[in-house]
Amino acid sequence: MASRAILRRALLYVPGSNKRMLEKSRGLDVDCITYDLEDSVTLSQKLVARRQIFDILSLPRVPGIREQAVRINAVETGLALEDLTETVCLLLLRLHDSHSPKSQQALGPASTSSPLPRPPAPSANFTSSTFVHGVLSASGKPNIRLIALIESARAVMDIRSICTSTPLLSGLIFAAEDFSLDLSLTRTPSLTEFLFARQTIVAAARAYNLDSAIDLVCTDYKDPSGALTRECEGGAGMGFTGKQCIHPSQVKVVQRLFAPSWERVRDSVRLLCAERIAEEQGKGSWALDGKMIDRPVIEAAKAIVEKAELAGMGVAAMWEEFKDVVPK
Repeated sequence: MASRAILRRALLYVPGSNKRMLEKSRGLDVDCITYDLEDSVTLSQKLVARRQIFDILSLPRVPGIREQAVRINAVETGLALEDLTETVCLLLLRLHDSHSPKSQQALGPASTSSPLPRPPAPSANFTSSTFVHGVLSASGKPNIRLIALIESARAVMDIRSICTSTPLLSGLIFAAEDFSLDLSLTRTPSLTEFLFARQTIVAAARAYNLDSAIDLVCTDYKDPSGALTRECEGGAGMGFTGKQCIHPSQVKVVQRLFAPSWERVRDSVRLLCAERIAEEQGKGSWALDGKMIDRPVIEAAKAIVEKAELAGMGVAAMWEEFKDVVPK
C-alpha cells in the first residue's frame, strides 16, 4: 500500500468565474481548494474564469490551504489544453522566469493539481500528461499532479488503463452525478446504486499506489450533521481518503470524519511503542491487551499515525506518553 503523503480529506470546488468566492476561499482551512473551470462556469465566462484563477494562483499561498487544484474541461470539448495553458502551466513558466521571493512562494511547498474530467479512455490523461510534462521540463517545477474524475461506465471499466496512463496521476475522484446520468441511475440516500463503482475506484487507487481516492459530493449541503455525516462515515469505512465539497460549511465535518479518531490514534501509537520494544527484545510474536499482533496490524497502525501527523493531531505527545508500554 502506498504511503499517503498527501492529505486530501476535503476537496472544495470554487467557481472560477466568481471573484468574490475566489477571494473568500483564501480565508478557509481546507486540504484542497479546487478552482473550477468546468460545470460551474458557463461557456461565456470561461476566459474570465481562467484569468481569475491564474490571478488567485499567482498570490502567495495562505497557511490554511494545503493544496490548490484546477478542474479543467474535458479533453473532447477542445477547452482542456487552453485551460491548462492559461492557468497552471502559464503560472509554472512565469515562476521559472521570475526569481522574486513573492512569486517563488506562490505554489508553496504543497502541490498544485489538475482534476481531469470524464476520461473516456487513458488517452485523455496521456494528452494532458504529455503537455504538462513538457511545461514542467521547461519550468523546472516538478510539484504538479493530475487527478482523474471517474464519471462514466467506460471510465470504471477502463480504470486499470487510466491508473497506468501517466506517472503524474495522484488520485481518483468519483463524480456520482455524471455517473448517474451516464447510466440513467436514480440516486438514493443509501448510495447502493454506486457500490460497484465506488469499490472499484478505492481498490484501483490502492492497487496502483495513488495518493487519494475522493468520494462523491453530498448534495444536501444544508445538513452537515445529517446526510453529510452518514456519507462521510460510509465513505471512510469503504476506504475513501476524502470527499468532494460544494460548500465551505461541509469542509469542517468532512475533514474531521476523514481523519482518524483520537482513540484510534492513541491505540495506534501505543501499539507502535510496544512494537519498538518487541523489536529490541527480538520478539517476532507478541501480544498487547490480550490480542496477538501481526504485521498487517502494525502496518495499519503506522498508516493511522501517519495520517494523524499530516492532519496536525499532536501525535508527538502520545509517543512520550506510551514510550514504556511493554509487549507480552
